[in-house]
Amino acid sequence: MKKYTYTEKKDTRSGFGAGLAELGDKNENVVALCADLIGSLKMEKFIENHPERFFQIGIAEANMIGIAAGLTIGGKIPFTGTFANFSTGRVYDQIRQSVAYSGKNVKICASHAGLTLGEDGATHQVLEDIGLMKMLPGMTVINTCDYNQTKAATIAIADYDGPVYLRFGRPVVPVFMPKNEEFVVGKAIQLTEGTDVTIVATGHLVWEALQASEQLEAKGIRAEVINIHTIKPLDDEAILKSVAKTGCIVTAEEHNIIGGLGESVSRLLVQNNLVPQEFVAVNDSFGESGTPAQLMEKYKLNDIAIVNAVEKVIKRK
Repeated sequence: MKKYTYTEKKDTRSGFGAGLAELGDKNENVVALCADLIGSLKMEKFIENHPERFFQIGIAEANMIGIAAGLTIGGKIPFTGTFANFSTGRVYDQIRQSVAYSGKNVKICASHAGLTLGEDGATHQVLEDIGLMKMLPGMTVINTCDYNQTKAATIAIADYDGPVYLRFGRPVVPVFMPKNEEFVVGKAIQLTEGTDVTIVATGHLVWEALQASEQLEAKGIRAEVINIHTIKPLDDEAILKSVAKTGCIVTAEEHNIIGGLGESVSRLLVQNNLVPQEFVAVNDSFGESGTPAQLMEKYKLNDIAIVNAVEKVIKRK
C-alpha cells in the first residue's frame, strides 16, 4: 500500500477555516457563529467574504447553541465555533435539549481539543468530549487527523443531515492525507496492510500510529493501521475485517481511556469477535500545562507508547 509521508506541518484548525471559507462560497445556506474566538478558529476568510452570514455571539456559548438550533428551522446550516471544552461541557444541556433531542442540523465545530492545547493547562484540555458527545442519540462524532482531512470533513458535513460534532486541534502537525481525498462520514481509511496486529487510531494519534508501524516493521511485526476519523457511527465492518486477520488490536486516541474510541471498539469486539485489546489513551486523569510534545510524551500518547502496546497485545494472542 501507499507509504504515507509529509512535506509540511499545519494546524488542523486551519483546515477547518479553509473548509468553512470554501463552503461559504458554494452553499448560501451555510452560516457561522463564534463565541469570541474568531482568530483561534480561523474563521476570518468566511467573515471577509460573507459578513452577512456570520454571527459573533461573544462569550455566551449556551446562547450560541440556542441560536444555531433556531437557525436550522429556517433551512440554514449553522457551524458553531469555539474551544472543545466550551463546545461540549459548558453547553451540554443546550446541545442535548435544543440540538440532539430534536435532531437539529447543527455542526458543532470544536478546536483546541485534547492535551495538545498545551500551555493553557488542564482547565482547557478537554479529554472527555468524545464520550460526552457520542452518548447523545443521533449525534455524529468526527475527529480528524490533519489539515487536509479536517478541511474535507468540514465541507462534507454540510451535506450530512443531522447534528455533528467535529473535533480538531491547535498545534501544527504533519499533513499526510491526500489533498483531494473524499471524506465519507462513517467510513474508516486503511493506511497500511498487516497480519500481526490492528492499530486503530484517531486524530493526532493517526500519524503516531504510522510512525509506530514503521518501527514495528523493523522488528518483523506487520501492523495494519486504520484511520478512524468517525468515532460515531463507527465503521464496524472495517475493524472486524481487520481483527479477523490479525487477531489483536490497539486503539490510540488523545482522549480519556474512559468513554472514547477504545471503549467503542471494546463494545464491538465483545459483541462480535473478542480478541485481545490494548489502549493508548490518557489514563483517567486531567492534563497539565506544558508543550504539546512534552505532554504527549508524559501521558504516553506517541509512537513509542503504541509500539509498547502492540508488543504487549501480541503476547496475549
